[in-house]
Amino acid sequence: MFLIAILGMIPSQLHAESKPNRPNVILMMCDDLGYGDLTCFNADSPIKTPHISEMAAAGLKFNRFYAAAPVCSPTRGSCLTGRHPYRYGIYFANQGHLKHKEIALPELLQEAGYATGHFGKWHLGTLTTDIKDANRGGPKNKQHFSPPQQHGYDVCFVTESKVPTFDPLIAPQKNNGKAWDPLEEGEKSKDYGTHYWNERGEIVSDNLSGDDSQLIMDRAIPFIEKATQNDQPFLAVIWFHAPHLPVVADRKYQQIYPEASAYERNYYGCVSALDDQVGRLRQSLRELQVDQNTMLWFCSDNGPEGQANLAPGSAGILSGRKRSLLEGGIRVPGLLEWPAVVEAGSVTDFAA
Repeated sequence: MFLIAILGMIPSQLHAESKPNRPNVILMMCDDLGYGDLTCFNADSPIKTPHISEMAAAGLKFNRFYAAAPVCSPTRGSCLTGRHPYRYGIYFANQGHLKHKEIALPELLQEAGYATGHFGKWHLGTLTTDIKDANRGGPKNKQHFSPPQQHGYDVCFVTESKVPTFDPLIAPQKNNGKAWDPLEEGEKSKDYGTHYWNERGEIVSDNLSGDDSQLIMDRAIPFIEKATQNDQPFLAVIWFHAPHLPVVADRKYQQIYPEASAYERNYYGCVSALDDQVGRLRQSLRELQVDQNTMLWFCSDNGPEGQANLAPGSAGILSGRKRSLLEGGIRVPGLLEWPAVVEAGSVTDFAA
């Protein structure tokens, strides 16, 4: 319904003759990415994101795209249910869960014959009742057990909440919780306390080293390939952890920003790493010849973390940041690429 409403408001950006047959749907969401972090919304941003800029030029850019809340979980629940957080009952991060009485988008599309997959962050309930996991998982919070496979997903590769954006399951023995460089071989580390889980409720233990955005895309693209091979439309929800704290960037991405501080290098670097995965996904869609009839969405869940002069994320010209109901807390980057329907280079100031 959200898509129909939005597209109904902007007919000038649509190909009137297009009547796509059951489009594929990909929902990409970043975590704490600010309105001013991308050059397609803020020409002064120091962060290099050429693939996201290409996506913006190839589709529709929403200049006034709003998150449902200035923090994580409420926005995510609204994305899947189409309902206001105060209607479905998640008001803050790390609180409540997606209730089973709610009708979620993956359930509807699964019933319509779509393959459905969720990759990356979940943050709409716990993923285990057996062991301590992440913020709330385990025996003490059984009432909040609500994994994605109970809401219409065939395939899952998910964490309950945040992880480091590089080597997501480990952290240095001593760290500030905000940023650090990738650990060297032999350097003392500890478990971060979070696991990746699959649709069978099992802990994933393979291919979990390196850039987290790449690890997520390593699972999402094969899912898309399989659905395409089966001539099945698909819903792929790809919720990156980046650039939520703690930010950790591969050294090759840090080297792009030699003049930046260590905190900035890791923040900027993990966003550039994420950008490469957006490019990788778009290239895969073209190679599979499904790009024309795939709705590819990109957004953030809320504004950037931290104080404006002390943290690297940017809200651009907007006042406020994460946790604020000022524009900078809820107005986020929003893009839609759908070549069969949306004209390249489209821009709208309509509030979405």
